[in-house]
Amino acid sequence: MHTHSNHLRAHRVIAALNREQVDALDKLGKDALFSAGVKLSRTHILSVLVNVLRRLHVSGDGVRTPEELEQRIFGRVVRGRGGKFHA
Repeated sequence: MHTHSNHLRAHRVIAALNREQVDALDKLGKDALFSAGVKLSRTHILSVLVNVLRRLHVSGDGVRTPEELEQRIFGRVVRGRGGKFHA
């Protein structure tokens, strides 16, 4: 795997996701395939998400639970949209 932001050697990461999370990644990939003809693998999608976290300057400082991290990330995204979120 290569990234668009750099050419560092990729490392394999094993992720344990529940069925709903895997389905969400697959749906995103299939949407891209059927609408633009481009296959986005789960690995590519996860890589992009990590890059977005870096661009948002999200850190784990003081985070005690996965839910707390999720709220921190979501808060950064919503603030980036001017405080508006449309589901």
